[in-house]
Amino acid sequence: MAHAAAKQRSCRFPLFQGILPIDGTQVPADIIAGITLAALAIPEVMGYTKISGTPVITGLYTILIPMTLYALFGSSRHLVVGADSATAAILASGIAGMAEPGSGEWLALAGLLAFMAAGFLFIARIARLGFLSDFLSRTVLVGFLSGVGIQVATGEISGMLDLPGGGHGTIHKLAATLRQIEQTNLTSLTVAVSVLVVIIGSRKISKKIPGALIAVICAITASWALNLERYGVHVLGHVPGGLPKTGLPEAAIDMGLIERLVPIAFAMFVVILAQSAATSQAYAARYNERFDANMDLMGLCLANIGAGLSGTFVVNGSPTKTQMVESAGGHSQLAQLTTSVIVLMVLLFFTAPLAYMPGAVLSAVVFLIGVELVDIKGLLKIYAERPWEFWVALITAAVVVFVGVEQSILLAIVLSLVVHTRHGYFVTNMLIGPDKTQGWRQRPVGTREQALPGLMIYRFMHSMYYANSQVLGKEIDELARSADPPLSWFCIDAAAVDDVDFTAAETLRAIHGTLAGLGIRLVLCEVIDNVRWEFDRSRLTDLFGEDAFFETPVAVAIAYEQRNATGTESLLVIGSQQGGIS
Repeated sequence: MAHAAAKQRSCRFPLFQGILPIDGTQVPADIIAGITLAALAIPEVMGYTKISGTPVITGLYTILIPMTLYALFGSSRHLVVGADSATAAILASGIAGMAEPGSGEWLALAGLLAFMAAGFLFIARIARLGFLSDFLSRTVLVGFLSGVGIQVATGEISGMLDLPGGGHGTIHKLAATLRQIEQTNLTSLTVAVSVLVVIIGSRKISKKIPGALIAVICAITASWALNLERYGVHVLGHVPGGLPKTGLPEAAIDMGLIERLVPIAFAMFVVILAQSAATSQAYAARYNERFDANMDLMGLCLANIGAGLSGTFVVNGSPTKTQMVESAGGHSQLAQLTTSVIVLMVLLFFTAPLAYMPGAVLSAVVFLIGVELVDIKGLLKIYAERPWEFWVALITAAVVVFVGVEQSILLAIVLSLVVHTRHGYFVTNMLIGPDKTQGWRQRPVGTREQALPGLMIYRFMHSMYYANSQVLGKEIDELARSADPPLSWFCIDAAAVDDVDFTAAETLRAIHGTLAGLGIRLVLCEVIDNVRWEFDRSRLTDLFGEDAFFETPVAVAIAYEQRNATGTESLLVIGSQQGGIS
């Protein structure tokens, strides 16, 4: 109990939510997990610099200050923050043509975008907009990340073949590679294939084996020992060591530049929000831990401010790195702090060997990252369960590949809203009627079944809003006009309705008029307080009358019997014996 109370208190404290309370028995496992993460993530984040177009050392910077800041200020005990392929791809495609990749101006724009993404995260935190992450459906995220994977993998083929490459966009890059294919450097290709074999082979044995790190070390050693440069293999060359220079990006900022960067930063913000929140929530649920999505936004905001100040690019919550830590036994941000300390040691003492790394090595690492992002299993699962949503995912992926990453984010938001609206539009509404053995049952609208002769109880299975108000009006009109025997009362069961917007209120007003013209009384039951208040505000209560509202379908049926004296078997007995609506 004391441990639980301490844990609850730590969750209220704005600092160290991902660290406190510290479990002494777990500390060694967290340290080992941090070492494992460093071994796996260092070559990966250096590979992400190939995507972002920034110097290779900036990859290490993403897991120095940004990771530390999130570990201290974030809400999740598990989320790992660092470089990410999706945001790196948005960065590269967004500022293409604005500066030369790898140049000081390019890096300044990358830092400025990190600040702008942090600004969006701060606004979201102040406005408590953590819930916005729910507006990107799993379907479009699978499609988006698969498209990014295709784009990333395709862009690295030229690097593995040691070709000049060129072109903007997936198709142009692939076309340029095919035109230059005869210039392939077989030594570089051999190095790239060897790296892929080592990484894939080590994973087949155990996912805990740092295959990427082993491949990188072996490639650097071979490059140094065999002097691969004499065979035309391009190497990284001098990599500056030491701590990153801190300060604001050295960019000539004006309103024109800001206007061009805002859509890119917003696209990054959406990906950060969706991917980070989804990962944090999943792990909090898995371990039954408290998680504050809005507090987490502050941790992500500070991490990106740290990225902008330390001369690197935007950072994001990484599902793959988070899984790495969990698989290694880590259960708190102590693991991530351990990783940051190891990266600090690398920056201070071990950057010199990186000069011998063949460029094909990083291209191979990134190529594999891209391939793994293409979620074939996920797409097939969507196709099997929801075929039309599969096409939504496929369209999102195609826009990434053929148009651009930042444009696909806007499309992803639109498609997610379309998916949400479609669920609300195609509502499977039901009719409720008595069953002498089971109390009450729900039956399809197509049965036209009446609860009692002249009484139909219609349950609307969604909130009433602009998208489904036409369905509401049309369905009730058809039921009323085709009823046999003719209806005296029509009851809308609102048990599943938690909101009624302006359009739906107008539709209900029209329904009341239509039914009145047919000599049918409109009544409602199971209306929650919030919806009843909306009825009062829209003056629907005055229109329907206070006596048109009932607590349950049973109450409606009893009132109908009493007022119409139908002589049928009383539902009082059925209502007293019912076990609920089945």
